[in-house]
Amino acid sequence: MSLEIIEVNSLATIQDSGRTGWRKFGVPTAGPMDAFAFRAANTLAGNLHNHAAIEIGLGDITLRALHDCVVSIAGVGYALSIYIWDFPLWSSYYVRAGWTIRLTKLDSGMWAYLAVSGGVRTPPVLGSASTYLRGPFGGFDGRQLQAGDVLRSGTPSQPLNNLAARTLPESARPLYADNPIIDVIMGPQEKYFTEESTAKFISHEYTISPTSDRMGYRLEGTPLTHRNKSELISEGMTMGAIQIPSNGQPIVMMADSPTTGGYPKIGTVASADLPLLAQCVPNKSKIQFRKTTVAKAQKKYRELMSGLEGIVEE
Repeated sequence: MSLEIIEVNSLATIQDSGRTGWRKFGVPTAGPMDAFAFRAANTLAGNLHNHAAIEIGLGDITLRALHDCVVSIAGVGYALSIYIWDFPLWSSYYVRAGWTIRLTKLDSGMWAYLAVSGGVRTPPVLGSASTYLRGPFGGFDGRQLQAGDVLRSGTPSQPLNNLAARTLPESARPLYADNPIIDVIMGPQEKYFTEESTAKFISHEYTISPTSDRMGYRLEGTPLTHRNKSELISEGMTMGAIQIPSNGQPIVMMADSPTTGGYPKIGTVASADLPLLAQCVPNKSKIQFRKTTVAKAQKKYRELMSGLEGIVEE
């Protein structure tokens, strides 16, 4: 089975759950910006959670099914049409050969994931199909998808009729919002900032700069003040880490986060809330941070992931 890209004016790439085991060599993990929506799309399509899918951001995409297949779409900020009908996201659909699938960008949200039953098949690079555009490697020749590309899929886990018409209830999804409150685990360099700055970090709102990308979301708001020097010896870093450079404006590391960094990190976004941040719109969404603990963050993540077991057969 396969899908052909007919038209695309978005940042569309192939992503799986990420490239693990290579960060010690300076290779970023990559993978999805919204890991929950990505995993939900795969689950709805009957795939393993790490199967490759299409990540769509910042624009529209139109595809054509070259064979009968089942596709599922999850995410925020897109309208979906298949053939002549409009459908909601967070569900799976039977698509006949020749039918088109179109995702149209709306004003809210940022990322959507299109999974096909059997998963998108592309040669792995360092054990992963994820596209790392700065490499450039992985995915479809290490680049964004473009018109004329044909994506092959594997063998579905069940008959197509069994995989279609499944949905993930809204109650099982993250609480996506235009102005979310994001849980943060403080540290490891909280002591590098004045008490006044730490209080501002928690109490003030931030917006996302339009210069943000898959590497990091640059936040704009009240600058934070370092106690002394604003740089340190580079050390390990991961998605969700919040660096504060010399200008005092936070940068949250995202899916293509570099493996090391030399700016103090005031905290780390809780994994369960990274999808909320990923779906925030530059120059529009208002973000506020809230302190949490490791134990609370772990509990919140387990509860969120357990919601994927609540798929409903329609």
